[in-house]
Amino acid sequence: MRNLLLFILKSSAYGLALAFILILFFPNIARVDLSLWQTPHTEQNTAPVSYNHAVRRAAPAVVNVYTRSRIVDPRSLQPRTIERQELGSGVIMSAQGYILTNYHVVYGADHIEVALQDGRWLEAVLIGQDEVSDLAVLYVQADNLPVIPQDPNIEPQVGDLVLAIGNPLNLGQTITQGIISANGNHGLSSRGYPDFMRMDAAINKGNSGGALVNSNGTLVGINAAAFQVQNQDIQGIFFAVPYQLARIIMEKLIKHGRVTRSYLGVAGQAVINAAGDPLFSSGQALYGLRLSEVTSNGPAAMAGLQANDIILEIAGQHFQDMRHALNFIAETPPDTELQITIDRNGERMVIPTIVREQPRR
Repeated sequence: MRNLLLFILKSSAYGLALAFILILFFPNIARVDLSLWQTPHTEQNTAPVSYNHAVRRAAPAVVNVYTRSRIVDPRSLQPRTIERQELGSGVIMSAQGYILTNYHVVYGADHIEVALQDGRWLEAVLIGQDEVSDLAVLYVQADNLPVIPQDPNIEPQVGDLVLAIGNPLNLGQTITQGIISANGNHGLSSRGYPDFMRMDAAINKGNSGGALVNSNGTLVGINAAAFQVQNQDIQGIFFAVPYQLARIIMEKLIKHGRVTRSYLGVAGQAVINAAGDPLFSSGQALYGLRLSEVTSNGPAAMAGLQANDIILEIAGQHFQDMRHALNFIAETPPDTELQITIDRNGERMVIPTIVREQPRR
């Protein structure tokens, strides 16, 4: 044991002596690069994903809409009027002061005011409204109005990211995010939610009439409503009026104060042969539109069209489905005569038909 201890002491002494000599004559050997023992670290300079640019472009043009109207109090035994206040949003579409909002936001209003994001409050005049598309046009007189970015050729696609801008519950301007889940109908014959653009950016009371924009801040639609079914909890299904349709409606309201739509008074579906077989696949050759119903005393019935007729052409044009055909009719000025080519029991016929203005509901 004693010998082992002496061996250890001698070895330690020799090691210290050798280390002293090496440091004395080779001083650089003591410099150790500690970086070799450190964990490599690469600094991340990637900017966070943000839609601030889109919001800064679009948000100033989205206004808060406040309306007041006097209605008969249904709770009172004695007839008396009360003042009702409603809340919504709107979108400044032009520097001339035209604002798009929803029909249901301003319907029956006696007084309309809009609040801009720069603090200005302006009294608005109702130019026109259209119940079918749930749109209305307001006018304000002011300078230096911020205008929403627009692209007349925009073609939103399912899956595109969208931002809904509005004033929900009067909490102040709020942005919600989602994607387009189904594209809408761009034609004047739009009637009801199925023809509107569907998306999952949240819409609450007060968002109606606000802007739906893409990730560049360009307008793609006017927020309209949430899908609701009584006694069912439904989430993620909201509607907007497509921009192309909203622009057409706005131009008609500004020019005429109302929207006129022509109609035929028919219903039907696409078929692939004279026997009336339905067109189930776009890969099949399109033949025509088989009429399943012709409204009595309507323009089609007055012209002589009948159920089971197959429309081959309208004014020389073929149509992929009945909805596109009805849109074409709706956009045709009332009292216009159209040449409608049909197949009736294998016989080709041309039926001159005068379209009429669609009756108001």
